[in-house]
Amino acid sequence: MTALIRWGILATGGIAHLFTNDLVQNGHTVQAVGSRSQASADAFAAEFGIPTAHASYEALVDDPEVDVIYVSSPHPFHAEHATLALNAGKHVLVEKPIAVNAREAQQIVDLAASKNLLVLEAMWTRFLPHMARIREILAAGTLGDVRSVHADHTQDLPDDPTHRLNALALGGGALLDLGVYPVNFAHAVFGTPETILASASFKATGADAQVATIFRYAGGQIATTFSASDTLGPTTASIIGTHGRIDLDAVWYSPTGFRVLDNLGAVLETFVAAEFTGRGMQFEAVEAETLIRAGKVSSDIMPAEESVAIMHTLDAVRAQIGLRYPGE
Repeated sequence: MTALIRWGILATGGIAHLFTNDLVQNGHTVQAVGSRSQASADAFAAEFGIPTAHASYEALVDDPEVDVIYVSSPHPFHAEHATLALNAGKHVLVEKPIAVNAREAQQIVDLAASKNLLVLEAMWTRFLPHMARIREILAAGTLGDVRSVHADHTQDLPDDPTHRLNALALGGGALLDLGVYPVNFAHAVFGTPETILASASFKATGADAQVATIFRYAGGQIATTFSASDTLGPTTASIIGTHGRIDLDAVWYSPTGFRVLDNLGAVLETFVAAEFTGRGMQFEAVEAETLIRAGKVSSDIMPAEESVAIMHTLDAVRAQIGLRYPGE
């Protein structure tokens, strides 16, 4: 019999609703939710039929009926809340970005390792069906020598200065909310860049509105990324090699399709977006549960140390554009 893995949901914001909805629709066991208020926890529990509602995060992580905690609080609290869960002996799935900087990310990963507990960054894109197929195509050498990656993530988001996305104190801005996707994508293909160039523009709140990057790698490959919170662009991506390319459809970081083309423009493969129940966040939950059952504490798809490396890259980008968060 497959061991039952019971989820606890830490915080009750928008992303927690999306994730929990995918869990419930796909038969996963959501045992408890924790919020800073009993009313919020009760409302969330009622919405999803969750047995236990806790009025504090401490009570949630101490719940003996919970095996793994999904940390969905704002970025600046990820390290604090992941640490809380790990110290209570719980595995953690931490919403992306795993922390606000590499120092915090490394602390989370080191603590999890010391306790032999799973830590997994909830970068849902990595676990989606079209990304699994792309990894197979790259491994097969279909594109030849892969030379470049290009990806954008642009949205026209609220301009309200009190909105979380525009609040530096909550880690708001284009880079950590949107740019983390194309930066993660470049890491998935090429690893850690050797050199980084970045430029940005800012909102009146001090939050970054647009961020462009150029990454160069030891083998001469180049990746470009662009993220913006004040304009809606194509939100597509490409991987280009000496024998052909992969063009990912919009919205490339969500469940979507792509085409593999050779250098003459002939279509070698068309991948149609897979049909499944929910938004697609359940795939990261499946990975977490699979690892926990196997007694593994890091994922081959989204390794804990790679999450740290990506935060180092984001730190370097922030240093170049002059972006600092309160308390750093």
